[in-house]
Amino acid sequence: MEEIYSKIKLLSEKYKDYTAKNLSDLVKIKSLSTQEKEVQLKLKQQMEEAGFDEVKIDGLGNVIGRIGHGKKILAFDGHMDTVDLGQMNNWDFDPLGGEIKDGFVHGRGSVDQEGGPASFVTAGRILKELGFNKDLTIYFVGSVMEEDCDGLCWKYIIEEDKIIPDFVISTEPTNLNIYRGHRGRMEIHVHFYGVSSHGSAPERGKNAIYMASKTALEIEKLNERLAFDEFLGKGSVTISEIISGSPSLCAVADYARIHLDRRLTWGETKESAVAEIEELIKGLNAKVEVLNYSEVAYTGLEYGMEKYYPTWKMEESHEVVQIGVNAYKNLFGSNPKVDKWTFSTNGIMTCGTYKIPTIGFGPGNEVLAHAPNEKVPVNDLVIASAFYAAFAYELAE
Repeated sequence: MEEIYSKIKLLSEKYKDYTAKNLSDLVKIKSLSTQEKEVQLKLKQQMEEAGFDEVKIDGLGNVIGRIGHGKKILAFDGHMDTVDLGQMNNWDFDPLGGEIKDGFVHGRGSVDQEGGPASFVTAGRILKELGFNKDLTIYFVGSVMEEDCDGLCWKYIIEEDKIIPDFVISTEPTNLNIYRGHRGRMEIHVHFYGVSSHGSAPERGKNAIYMASKTALEIEKLNERLAFDEFLGKGSVTISEIISGSPSLCAVADYARIHLDRRLTWGETKESAVAEIEELIKGLNAKVEVLNYSEVAYTGLEYGMEKYYPTWKMEESHEVVQIGVNAYKNLFGSNPKVDKWTFSTNGIMTCGTYKIPTIGFGPGNEVLAHAPNEKVPVNDLVIASAFYAAFAYELAE
């Protein structure tokens, strides 16, 4: 195995410019959620040129490359959609330029999160070059619509494509640490129904904005007493939008709605989060709604799910975490940091919903996700491509 690890490291270095160029080509293609077609065709081409055994695009638009045909199944996931560019005057360089300069690939999606897929394409090329023939099937997934709805792509892959991995590695940015979980989240609306009256006689009506405002103050207090987990931290809730309606601006508001961003720590569930809000609106003419997502993918398929993204974590002693730690140690001679994401990933579906052992390892620093001046070190891409190839060998052993 020592010889294999040496070869993997040599090849990942040898293909340094190749990996950076592949990422640069992906970054140059704007790929918002539901608009990923062109970037997916480019990724498919890159996988084919790397010598993958099979590459296809599924009904939702995910690119799925395969190497091997063993009984055990490993999947690498990296979403190919990005957020928009934001205010252009906040950027010091062209966000769609894909410039390779000063040891970085620059541009939107370089960190979040096309750097992961660029690295796993190289890992696939390395595995093919080394003649990888273990009892393992490896899927390399360039997934869609994650920025709009985490996990939707994997719901489709598992339920419609019928691909059910034994292990999953998310290639979201981890600063080259091994991540083993993150808080869940959900999106909630609370609707308040009042009674309108003429604005000159508000006492005749029942103001829905006042109902919403009083509840908002209770939600602020609720945030302070939510559950805490030693690894994942505290649950949180915040109001991100309030809207109201009335028959006229000379009338009492008869409707109001607040939008809640609820982050769920270990032990908190959809049911427990809804129950907490229902307790706050007791006695009011109000209702709680967990939102749904449904959009048309670039393939023309409409698909959706509830906007509940379950919390997940792997114990540090779990096989999938330890395989990752060993692969890293055998490659680089040091222990990786084992930690968690602050944001949400497709792990909410693979592990949170389907209980498939999942870890994260990806190039780039997550603080640059969704931020201007996003860029990823080329050296991170090299290390990630080596790690992905080494993990496949370590798992197969």
